[in-house]
Amino acid sequence: MKIAIYGQTVNPDFFEELVKLFVILKEKRIDCFIYRPFYEYLHADCCIKPEVTALFDDSESLPEDISYMFSIGGDGTFLKSFLVAKNGSIPLVGINTGRLGFLSEVSRNEIESALNDIFAGNFLIDERTVLELETISEGSVTKQYALNEIAVTKLDSSSMINIHTYINGEFLNTYWADGLIVATPTGSTAYSLSVGGPILSPDSANFVISPIAPHNLTVRPIVVPDHHSITLKVEGRGQHFLASVDSKSEPIFMTQSLNIQKASFKVKTIRLRNHSFFSTLRGKLMWGVDKRN
Repeated sequence: MKIAIYGQTVNPDFFEELVKLFVILKEKRIDCFIYRPFYEYLHADCCIKPEVTALFDDSESLPEDISYMFSIGGDGTFLKSFLVAKNGSIPLVGINTGRLGFLSEVSRNEIESALNDIFAGNFLIDERTVLELETISEGSVTKQYALNEIAVTKLDSSSMINIHTYINGEFLNTYWADGLIVATPTGSTAYSLSVGGPILSPDSANFVISPIAPHNLTVRPIVVPDHHSITLKVEGRGQHFLASVDSKSEPIFMTQSLNIQKASFKVKTIRLRNHSFFSTLRGKLMWGVDKRN
């Protein structure tokens, strides 16, 4: 069996578990393909030199018969890993070395049992919707993909921006706000949640449009079907606004519009049979911890 391992950095208190992970993979005679920058980091900064079959730099340098991709880190690392997982064709496994970890759900004390279940085929696969952002500049079309959300925000700390929003070409509203978030069900527990958006289960076929600090209190988040297309046109006092695609941000000219729709592919994530979205919610959000409730 061939697997890919993706990561960026890990906390020193996770080194022991990381070494154990590679020992288990060696004992099971798994062919490991490791993301080159992560391998170099492990070697130089962590004094860990795992045995590998080969290194990879991007999706093009991965073999076609990779069975799984392991993302080692927090949710931020997971959001980057799907971009090299051949457009969702490789199922992703998140091993959480971070804090909250909605996506990287395998905790450090579950690693060995999780590996045994995964290699025995004892798991479920969830398919998660991806957002596609299309921008047109000087006649050239650029496409980017987000698993959590696409957000537009003001570039400075002064005046708000106007975000003219259209659904399937029909005008929805002009949001006078610090910004606007378009989130997938996966992203409903991320940035969108922090600004008051609803939580959606991963299999919900919807997007959430959530304003960031709107001027009018009557402007609330709205849920729309994910087969709708969303167009954003931004106006403001400056020349640029900030467009964020998951964790990647760049300034965009006010004259450019953003076209957002469901991508043609979904991301496959592996879920252990003893895990569920609702049990994860209870655990991560600490529901029921206060016994007075």
